Parts: sequence; structure tokens; C-alpha cells
Amino acid sequence: MQALGRHILVEMYECNPSLLNDVQHIEKSMIEGTRKANATIIQSSFHKFSPHGVSGVIVIAESHVAIHTWPEYNYAAVDIFTCGETIDPWVIFDYLKEKFQCTWASRLELKRGQIELPVGVELKHKPENI
Repeated sequence: MQALGRHILVEMYECNPSLLNDVQHIEKSMIEGTRKANATIIQSSFHKFSPHGVSGVIVIAESHVAIHTWPEYNYAAVDIFTCGETIDPWVIFDYLKEKFQCTWASRLELKRGQIELPVGVELKHKPENI
């Protein structure tokens, strides 16, 4: 059985609240983290809420990295969904945990799109021309 993707659901607790409310810091950190993991960035979109909180997503050729923050609770929810074997989603997790000064985090990795292919058939994850 092969999986199309890996989805890491992350709960970041006891983060620096000022960092979780800084939309530029969050976007920059998420872009840098996806680059460190060798992901192919397609587009990003981030929004700062009033009075606090940020939501954002980076669309990557290998899927996406998304966040929603609650600075008032020192908390961020992060989704890291990657397809293929060319990038390591845990590189993104480690980088964001450091950048948000997260004291502790829970995480759960799910295999997405588990399919059975005939022996010897290679699973293709993304087009070659991006």
C-alpha cells in the first residue's frame, strides 16, 4: 500500500504571543520553513484579524502548509500536508516550532490517499513541469 501524501496535524502551545500576532513574521517563517524542506512554493496568502490572530496558507506543488493562530492563548494550529518523497514535512515542523518560540507541541502524522498499486508501478506525485 502506498500513500499519496503525509499530513501532519500540529498543536503548538505556549508560543510567544507577539510572534503569533505578527503576520509578516508568520508568513516569512512559513516561507523559509517550506524552502528549507525543499518544497516548491506556488503562492501564499495571509490575513491578520482584529484585534488578534493570523490565518495563512502556502500552496506548494507538493500540497500546502497552513496556520491559524490564537495569540491570546499562546496557541497555533498548523497543517503540513506534503505529497511525494522529495521533501520532509518534519523540517517545516521543527523550523516553525523554533520560530514561534513554542514550548511544547503535539503532532499527529496521517498517511493520506492510501492506494494499492500493482507491484513495480511507481506512484507519481506531481507534474514534472511546474
